[in-house]
Amino acid sequence: MNSSEDHARSWPDCRSGRRRPSCLLFACLFVVLSLVPSARSLERAGVEFKIFQFPADRIPRIDGVIDDWSLVPNSYMIGMDQLSDTVGGRGTNFNRADLDVRVRVGWVKGMNHLYFAYEATDDFWDFSRHDLRNDIFELVVDGDLSGGPFIKQMHPLWKTKPNDLHFSFHGVHAQNYHIFTPAEGKDWTMVWGCQPWIKELPYANAAQKYDFRPGQGGRYVLEFWITPFDFAPAEGPERAVVSRLKENGLIGLSWSVLDYDDDKSERFKGFWNLSHKTTMYGDASDLCAFRLMPLEPELKAPLEARWSFSITNLKERRVAFRDTSTGPITSWNWEFGDGQSSSEQHPQHHYARGGEYTVTLRVEGPGGKAKHSRVWDLFLPD
Repeated sequence: MNSSEDHARSWPDCRSGRRRPSCLLFACLFVVLSLVPSARSLERAGVEFKIFQFPADRIPRIDGVIDDWSLVPNSYMIGMDQLSDTVGGRGTNFNRADLDVRVRVGWVKGMNHLYFAYEATDDFWDFSRHDLRNDIFELVVDGDLSGGPFIKQMHPLWKTKPNDLHFSFHGVHAQNYHIFTPAEGKDWTMVWGCQPWIKELPYANAAQKYDFRPGQGGRYVLEFWITPFDFAPAEGPERAVVSRLKENGLIGLSWSVLDYDDDKSERFKGFWNLSHKTTMYGDASDLCAFRLMPLEPELKAPLEARWSFSITNLKERRVAFRDTSTGPITSWNWEFGDGQSSSEQHPQHHYARGGEYTVTLRVEGPGGKAKHSRVWDLFLPD
C-alpha cells in the first residue's frame, strides 16, 4: 500500500453516506472550529489593538472638541508608526512633517457603537472638489469577525451579476466608510456599499474642527461614532442586525489614510494602511484584531452592586437571580420582596403568589458596602 492510500484510509468514509460516529464527530468539529473567531485569521498576526471603554457617565460628546478623550491612556493611541504605505511603496518610512495622524477608538458597555477621535496634521489638505478626490480616512469594520470579501468587485460572480451583487452583497456583512477629511459641502462620509443609511442618525454622527483652506497645511480634528452591522441590507434598517459589542471581545477593524498632495494629480500620494495589506478595503479577513477592553482600574468604583434575573418557570413562579456586581465581595444579602432572603451569591427563589416585586441586593467587601434595588421589574402572574 502506498502512502497516499494510507492517508486516505486514515480518514472516515464520509462519502459513503453511512452515519459513522467518527465521521459525524469530525464534521461537527470542523463546523465548530470554523465558527470560532480567531485573531490569528486576521492580518498582522500577534498584533492586537485596544478599544478604550468609556464609563457610562463620560461618553464623549460629538462636537469636534476632543478634551473629553483626555482620560484615554496613551497606550490606546495608534499613530503613523503603525501604518505602512502599501500602494506608494514607502512602507513604514513616513515623514511626520508631511503627514502625521493619530487615532483613538472607544466604546461604551451596553451600547453597540464605536467612537473615534481622529487627529491629523498635513502640509497640504485637499478638499476643494465635490467628488471622491479628497484626503480620506478609509475605515473598515467587521463587528462579528465574519471575514471574507464584502465588496462586490471581489465577489466571484461580479462580472456576471453585478447588479444583483450590489444590492445583496456590497457592504452587507462588513462596512467601508470613505470619510472625507475635511468634508466641506458634502456628506461627512461615503459608504462604499449598498446601504448609505448607516452614515446617518441614529446609526452614526460626526463633527470636525479645522481652520485651513484647500491646499494649505494645518491641524484637523474629526470626532465621530458608527454602528457596526452583522447584516446591513440595501432596503434599510428594518431587517438589519447590529453587531453585539461585548467586553473582552474581538472585532475586525482597520483604516487607511489617502493623502493627496498635488492639485494636478488624480492619484493620491500615499495609502497609509494599518492592516499593511491593501485589500483590507474589501476583504474583512485582511483587517486587524481590536479588543473591546474593560474599564481601566482607576475608572472603576471600588464596589458596585448589580444583579440580573431570569424566570425559569413562569407557572410555578420560580426565578433565578444572578449577581453581576463588580469589585471584591465577601458577602451577599438578597431581599426578594416577599419577606424572604438569601445569602447565596446566585440564588434561586420560589414565589408563593404572583405580584410585582422589589428585589434588593446588598454586598460587602474590602472596598465597603453597596446595594442595588430594582423596583417592580419582576412581575409574576397569579
